Parts: sequence; C-alpha cells; structure tokens
Amino acid sequence: MGRIGLSQNFQSHCFLHSSTQHTQLSKAQNFSLNFKNPKKTISACMAAAMPTLTPTSFGFKNLMETVTIDVHKAEGRPLNVPLIAPFTIATSRLDKVENIAIRIELSNGCVGWGEAPILPFVTAEDQPTALAKAAEACEFLRQSPEMTLNHALTKIGDVLPGHDFASVRAGVEMAMIDAAANSIGIPLWRLFGGVSNSISTDITIPIVSPTEAFELASKYRKQGFKTLKLKVGKNLNGDIEVLQSIRAAHPNCLFILDANEGYTAKEAIKVLEKLHEMEVTPVLFEQPVHRDNWEGLGHVSQIAKDKYGVSVAADESCRSLADAKKIVQESLADVINIKLAKVGVLGALEIIDLARSMGLNLMIGGMVETRLAMGFAGHLAAGLGCFKFVDLDTPLLLAEDPVFGGYEVSGPDYNFSNARGHGGFLHWDSIA
Repeated sequence: MGRIGLSQNFQSHCFLHSSTQHTQLSKAQNFSLNFKNPKKTISACMAAAMPTLTPTSFGFKNLMETVTIDVHKAEGRPLNVPLIAPFTIATSRLDKVENIAIRIELSNGCVGWGEAPILPFVTAEDQPTALAKAAEACEFLRQSPEMTLNHALTKIGDVLPGHDFASVRAGVEMAMIDAAANSIGIPLWRLFGGVSNSISTDITIPIVSPTEAFELASKYRKQGFKTLKLKVGKNLNGDIEVLQSIRAAHPNCLFILDANEGYTAKEAIKVLEKLHEMEVTPVLFEQPVHRDNWEGLGHVSQIAKDKYGVSVAADESCRSLADAKKIVQESLADVINIKLAKVGVLGALEIIDLARSMGLNLMIGGMVETRLAMGFAGHLAAGLGCFKFVDLDTPLLLAEDPVFGGYEVSGPDYNFSNARGHGGFLHWDSIA
C-alpha cells in the first residue's frame, strides 16, 4: 500500500500558472482566496507542500461557496478487487469487492476521484444499478454550466436522492470535492479543519471459526493493532467461543462488537452478561438489533450503559438526518457511526454537526472499500478530529491495492500528506 505514481497522461496532477499564485496559496494563515472567480485565476492543481498543522481560514464552507467548477469529463467504471478471504457478517457474505470508481475532470485539467462501495443488504444499490445511476449523474455534470461547488452538489443530491442512491451520491460527491480541492491545492484534511494529519484505525475480524479468529488476532497483535472489531450476530454461543479465542491470542486488545442487526434485544443483553462473566468489557457494541427495532435499540443501550458501562452505537439504524434526530431525541444510542456510503458526504456532515451539538460520540466507518473512499473518509476524520472510534480498515483486507498515491499505512496508523485533495488515484484505463 501507499504506492506513489503518476498516470501516463498525468491525469491526476496539474500545476499553477505562476509563482505569484503559488505564493498566494501557500500562505495558509491568510488563505481566504479573495478572488471573485478562483477558477479563472487558478488553472490547475498544486502539489506543493504546505506547513504542517498550520491553521487555515479557508475551510470546506468557503470552498463550497467560493470555488466554481466546470466539468469537462465525468465517468463511472466498475472497481473490482479480490479479498484476501471472504468477508462474512451477520447479514451477508462478500467474496470480492464490486464497487464503482468515479473520475471527474474539470475544464482546468484537475481530476477528482471517488468510490461508491457496494455491500449487499447494507447499501441499497447493486453494481449494475450503481453504474447506471453514476452514468446519469456524470452526464448531468457534463451538460451543466459552470457553477459553485455548493450548487453542483445540491443538483447531484436531486439526481441521486435519499438512501436508495446514497452510495453513488457519496462517490460522486467525493470526486467533485476532490477535484475542487485539487484546483486550489489544499489537502482534504486541511479543508475539513486541519486538526490532525493522521488517524489510527481498528481492524475487523469477520465471522470465522475460533481457530481462524485466534490466528487473525495473533497476526494483528504483531502488526500493532490495539483495537479489534469482531463481527458477531449469527450464533450467540459461537460468538462467545470466538471471543475467548481472540482474548487468548491478544489478551490486552480492546474489543468492539458489531452485530450488524443480528441479535434480538434479549440475545444482545445475554452477550454482555457472558462477557461480564469473562471479565471482558467491550469499548463499543455496534448495532446489536435490527435497524427498525428502535425500542430494542434503546433497551439494549440503557442496559449496556447502566449495568455494564458499555456504549452502544447506531449504524444501520442511522441512514438519514431524520434517523439521527430520532436517536438523539429518544436517547436510543450513545454513539453514531458515520459512513459516507449511507448518507453521502453532505449528509454525513449534517449528522456530525447534530451529534456534536448534542454531546453524542462519533465513529467513522465504511463498507468494504479501497483506499479511494477510505482515504476521503480518513481525511475527513483527521481534519475534523472529533471521532472517538475509527474503523477504516477494509483496504487492509483486500488482496490487491489498485490505488496510487494517497495516504501512507503503518500498521493501524494512516498518515496524510500535504498533497492536494485526498491524493489517491487510479490508472483509469487499467481497471475496466
């Protein structure tokens, strides 16, 4: 992972016209871009480094309202990548990644990259549907006049509305925001707040046998992972056996349990009782019951917190701002898991603002994605700096890494450079 390279036609890199413009953009503390039309002043992207962790006054809201984009090319293609091993959760099994890559090129030559993940029974779209909707959105952008990024993203929300097309919408939004950030030469982690340029993730053990779980936990302990996320929810007794095996292999690890809607409320509480007997307290219990079982979610959350000191996270239950408001108003969970593919980038930012204002903790997660989507989510998490739980591990579960550039990986640690945008790209002609 972490390969650095350029495509043959330099499709992911472009440069400023003059050193004067370069100097203007490098003054991060006064980075307000006082141009009526930045696109006419800035013909392309800047790959120059900026001072690490220097505050910038030019944030995402400024980008939305100030920078205009004029889409020259836009296209979606299948992004198929094999997994090291099957990825099994309570509701589905994945043998390979069959996502959608989005490439958007502006008239100034800057390119943005996005990814729409497809996870059966979790995302609403399958790959053929996602490809068709991506083509529709890309055609709309190609035919649209120059407009502010805010206006363009609003229009895409109309073309790809609601949860049914949230994953495709997220991929298109990623690519548009990446292209706009490239146009002004800012890395996304700075754009989203600049709190940090690194994160540390947990790593997931899917539903496997106790022996396989022991082997995986041993491997991840040697690689430096301190938090293991365990998929549960298919068989209560089997889940307990796997937990015991992991505990034996990695005695000091922190646990996150993710049931992916697999338990009844009674079963979820039984798991917590068994763990208490084993003197194991998970740091988080994610989506213990079916997403529409609001009463069960609230009941498990109350028992988990009051009796065992365990926080419960809403994942599949939070697929819109309306869901988030319900969770907050009725105290149904302590944590909300933010996944861009569930609500899109703009939808995620709305839910993040709500959760932070109401004192809920946040988790950043994903479906099963490459370093394109994980890179974008990682930049967002590092830049905002408000996530208590980070679950951005799925590129580590892939047998191949099709992404060039992007963030650097060292065990559980992801480090983001000062390259503009999220810095990752594909060799477009080689994927499909």
